[in-house]
Amino acid sequence: MEAARMAMMWLQDADSISSGNSKLLMIFIGIVAVGSLTQAIVVMVMAAGAARTQKRVLAMMEDLSEKVMPVVASAQELLHDSVPKVKVITENLVETSHLVRMQATEIDATLSEVNDLTRKQVARVNGMVSTALTTTGELAATIEHGIRVPIREVLGIVNGLKAGLDVLVGRVKGFGGRG
Repeated sequence: MEAARMAMMWLQDADSISSGNSKLLMIFIGIVAVGSLTQAIVVMVMAAGAARTQKRVLAMMEDLSEKVMPVVASAQELLHDSVPKVKVITENLVETSHLVRMQATEIDATLSEVNDLTRKQVARVNGMVSTALTTTGELAATIEHGIRVPIREVLGIVNGLKAGLDVLVGRVKGFGGRG
């Protein structure tokens, strides 16, 4: 209102504007007033739309809250109940890991000991078998020598007797053939 009063005072001043320009000025002021009024109406419509949208969003949020909050509460309860159990499980896993590691170390030591003992036993059995085979070979050679030498001597004696008999028989035949 103050602006309109000032404009009227300015227009009443005789020296300031001619009557044609004053009509143009009045039209311009009218256009500005209509623009301001239109702008005010648009802002009020937008405010009303925003208020309706806000009400819808709030209603949707309340509906969503009613549906989601029980799920969140049950998830929190489940998490609250699960935390001690998970702690127990992790403690058990740590303890089991230590036990398995100790058992693995013990098994490794046992297997190493068994492996060493097996190697020693194999070496000992190998020595025994080698000794037995060597002794058997020597015994076979001794038996062969012990049998061969007397058999040669017996054969020599038999051959000698045979030769002697042949000689005697030959003389007897020669002796008997003459007579």
